[in-house]
Amino acid sequence: MSAPRSIDNSDTVTSRNNLAAAYSAVGEFGRAVELFERTLADRERVLGTEHPDTLASRGNLASAYGEIGELGRAVELFERTLADMERVLGPEHPDTLIACGNLATAYGEVGEFGRAVKLHERNLANRERILGREHPDTLNSRDNLRRVRASAGEGDGQQD
Repeated sequence: MSAPRSIDNSDTVTSRNNLAAAYSAVGEFGRAVELFERTLADRERVLGTEHPDTLASRGNLASAYGEIGELGRAVELFERTLADMERVLGPEHPDTLIACGNLATAYGEVGEFGRAVKLHERNLANRERILGREHPDTLNSRDNLRRVRASAGEGDGQQD
């Protein structure tokens, strides 16, 4: 007979996270937020606030907050996530680069174009150095920078 599965079981928490991601993918953002909040709370309690899975959960919740228009909450979580990922995983870790791009995009969404441009520029430089100029993630970062420059009124958003 197998042991009863607890809410703290990592498979249960991972399944909840995956279900939240599925809800998000089909536009059910309210349901996604609820599940991402529960997942983050469980991961913080069981794994601690600095575990990579906890950091990923915080980023997922920040993205979901952005989708439901709670941009202030999204930016706050993205800022915290990036700071913790840089400290825990290092500034060159792939997840840290993703977190940097997410925060830069969030800054643009709230109209903080100066901060968005600066962070997108930093992220692009890191991706070019780490991944190479033609890597798909680098190309995506280059496009994100072009878009935020255009939104900021910096000409047509073309790079130098």
